[in-house]
Amino acid sequence: MVAKVVVAQQGPELSELVQGYWRLADWKMTPQQRLSFLKQHIELGITTVDHADIYGNYECEKLFGEALALDSSVRDEIEIVTKCDIKLCGNKNPDQKINHYDTSAKHIYQSVDNSLERLGISEIDVLLIHRPDALMDADEVAGAFAELHKVGKVKHFGVSNFSPRQFELLQSRLGKPLVTNQVEINPLNFDVVHDGTLDQLQLLRTRPMAWSCLAGGELFNATTAQSKRVRAELEAIKEEVGAESIDQVIYAWVRSLPCKPLPIIGSGKIERVKTAVSALDIELTREQWFRVWVASKGHGVP
Repeated sequence: MVAKVVVAQQGPELSELVQGYWRLADWKMTPQQRLSFLKQHIELGITTVDHADIYGNYECEKLFGEALALDSSVRDEIEIVTKCDIKLCGNKNPDQKINHYDTSAKHIYQSVDNSLERLGISEIDVLLIHRPDALMDADEVAGAFAELHKVGKVKHFGVSNFSPRQFELLQSRLGKPLVTNQVEINPLNFDVVHDGTLDQLQLLRTRPMAWSCLAGGELFNATTAQSKRVRAELEAIKEEVGAESIDQVIYAWVRSLPCKPLPIIGSGKIERVKTAVSALDIELTREQWFRVWVASKGHGVP
């Protein structure tokens, strides 16, 4: 059973594993099948769900909302995380020339209202700024956050893919702590381990959310020299710890970090979700963790 944890000072309780819904439109489920999948992972203790306004060309939140509408009582059992600030070209924004970021108060308000409508809810549990915006006015964002909290549309705020300085800048303007930084962590890309991002979060006792833990499938396909080295090491460790599959080793590797990340699961298959839950019982030694580090880097530690 997946436990609930407090992710930050004055922050919410989220489940130690998070169910990601960014591929929901690709799962080709009926509303009832979506609801059944949601209830199944809630039964496992995975009560936190991750969204963004842009996922599925702005369709995934709506698809999730259709499922929620079939049983409104489920809303009280989950924590909904969603994101804003990326503006995509396409049929939803026909006059837009290029993809870009927008952290203006106007866009944040509109994005939140759109997400609430698509999800069919009255309040978002955690709203994240999706990507760092070079034109972000921290005072303006802070004002928007304060207003959204005041009117009861958003409970908590955080960021995604922010550097330590970007995180620090926005936090300096807020009355409430940012509750997470959602960042990429996997054995092929763990720059945040060394660039100060995770050190800062550990300092603040704030737990990150980890996206793309399985490196978008590259750790299974192994098409590069790096991924082939890592895949071989993961297979060896799988046998040593008695894991069912290498994805369990990967989740254990991510969770070994002292900032205690919350891995996001991207699969819409409940058996894959159950496999991830079983990874909570796996603990790697320091040597096993660094064997994956060495395989990824292609050289030993300095």
